[in-house]
Amino acid sequence: MSSNFKIVNDLPHYLALMRFEKPVGWLLLLWPTLWALWIASSGNPDPSYVWVFALGVVVMRSAGCVINDYADRKIDGNVDRTQDRPLASGALPASNALILFALLGLVAIALLLVLPMRVWPWAVPAAALTIIYPFMKRYIQAPQLVLGLAFSFGIPMVYVACDHPFDGVFWLIFIANTCWVLAFDTEYAMSDREDDIKIGVKSTAIWFGRFDIIIIAILQTAFVSALMAVFLLLNLSLTFMLSVCLVAGLFMYQQWLIRARERQACFQAFLNNAWVGAIIWFGLLAAF
Repeated sequence: MSSNFKIVNDLPHYLALMRFEKPVGWLLLLWPTLWALWIASSGNPDPSYVWVFALGVVVMRSAGCVINDYADRKIDGNVDRTQDRPLASGALPASNALILFALLGLVAIALLLVLPMRVWPWAVPAAALTIIYPFMKRYIQAPQLVLGLAFSFGIPMVYVACDHPFDGVFWLIFIANTCWVLAFDTEYAMSDREDDIKIGVKSTAIWFGRFDIIIIAILQTAFVSALMAVFLLLNLSLTFMLSVCLVAGLFMYQQWLIRARERQACFQAFLNNAWVGAIIWFGLLAAF
């Protein structure tokens, strides 16, 4: 009975470890996966693929958060925004995080088995990127690039599931999404820059230095340009072009938010990107 009570009592900590109270993370991973699914299926995706990939996004994002907190358990306590996380605060032991990560991995494998066998090998690099990303901030100046690849790996998996070749449109949305992730995670890192410098963690916000805002603008411009190219190549309806134009407006709003590099404003700019992904997806829904 006491063991069951402890599990129930600790449930909020496990949910916090998986960031269930912060859906923006899985939305940022879900939207590009849905873009790819609608494009690869010409607007008519298999319903089973929709729910499998959607659940897979939630599971893998949760697993990524768990392994991230495990990797940063000795660092998060030194950062104002993360000092109350379950592992940093001691609310949960580190070993429990590894058990939870393994359980989430088993759920991900169960979902993968529903997909065609040709998709299975692609899960290996996707899982590898999820695991190594949290450790990259100790070794490379741009760990956000690894995150960009991790957040884009649903795109080739969707294309393979739909038995669609890796054509020019595939590469455009893959590159566009990687640029977008680099942009919004740099905004995120800008809100932690002072703490990261103090504890010796690397990020593009530090690496880009005084050029951070202009580089984010360049990445956002590349994203918009790539999606405009998708609009032309697929001969989509004007509703998709309108959605891309709306996103360009959101990027201008984000540029205004981060203009003074104020911590909370940079974080707000990051959160705004959930709308970016949604607008593009709704544009695709109406375009086919």
